[in-house]
Order: sequence, then structure tokens, then C-alpha cells
Amino acid sequence: MSTYIKSRFFRLSILVFMGIPVLIWATGNFPERTVLKESLSIITILAFCQMIGQFFWARTSRSFMTDLTMGRVVKYHKVIGYTFITILFLHPFYLVIPRFFESGISPVDAFVTIITTMNQGVVLGIIAWCLMLVLGMTSFLRDKLPMTYKTWRIFHGILAMLFISIAAWHTMDLGRHATPAMSILISILTAGGILLLLKTYTFKKSKK
Repeated sequence: MSTYIKSRFFRLSILVFMGIPVLIWATGNFPERTVLKESLSIITILAFCQMIGQFFWARTSRSFMTDLTMGRVVKYHKVIGYTFITILFLHPFYLVIPRFFESGISPVDAFVTIITTMNQGVVLGIIAWCLMLVLGMTSFLRDKLPMTYKTWRIFHGILAMLFISIAAWHTMDLGRHATPAMSILISILTAGGILLLLKTYTFKKSKK
């Protein structure tokens, strides 16, 4: 862990993908809610921002990681990816967990109401959730898939771009904390990550 802490790139990524989102959340003028609800919100925000960060913690940023071996970069990419996919996998349930401690509609009824409300934000969220599940499963079962590593990497990258684009749209459309500042941050980071990946693909093709 000390190797990562000493890395300038690691410290910068913590600032960008954790520090700034927390600052925007902390300075936002939101209606007061329970500690449980706010805790679940900040966990979700940080998990999503770390998923955007995955585009930068990859071979795409090799030239910026002079103080880290590619093996450590890939290890970090995997650990962070699996960790935060697991957290975001439970995101739909975070929305109804507080209902266990409140009077009124039951958690089950609340969950059914949410996933059957076919507005744009909900539909985008369901699509993003499904793409994320496929992304995680195809990464975990990579060695068992009938494709070469090179083909898998391209498939993985395209799937990641689709997921993060739709998830970002969902977040900005429906997110409680999607203030103009948070939306701008998400837009810039998402666009930057996608462009970095596309640049890598384009550069490889031009070399051929």
C-alpha cells in the first residue's frame, strides 16, 4: 500500500475522484435527512466516481504512471473495479433500506414502485445496472469466455464506455445530489475517461 501512497498519480486520483465529490456534496444546500440516508448517498457517489476513475487507472494512462509498475496498476484496477461494482450492485436496495426504520410504505412496495416507474431516469438506471453486471461478470469470467485477450479488452472497453455514459446520464437526471457543480464534474471526468480510451484505440490502429 505504501507504494501507492507514495505515487503522485494515486494521490491526485484520490483528490479528483474522492476529495472533490465529497467537497461538492458537503457544500451543497440539500434538505436535511437522516444519517443513514446521507451515508448511503455518499457511498454511492464515491463508488460511481471511482468507477469513472477506472478509465484512468488502466493502460490508457501508462505515460502518467512513471512511479508505478503496470502490474500494480492492473491490480489496483481490478480491486477497485470489483469492490465498487459490488457496492453499486446494491444501489437499488440502498434506496429502500431506510424504509425498514420508517413508517408508511413497506420496503418491498417502495422497491417495486421504483423499478416499475418507467420515467427516463429509472430506465437509464436499470440499463446501466444491467450493463454493469455484464461488465463485472465478463471481467471475472474472462478466462472462460470464447475470445482472445485482445478481443476481450476491446469488448471490455466498449462495454465500459456504454455503462459509464448511461450511468452518468442517469446520475445527472435523477441523482438527488446532482447539482450543477456535481453534474459538471461528472461530465468532465466521464468525457475525459472515454476520450482517453478512444485515443488509445485510435493510436494503436494508426501504429498498424
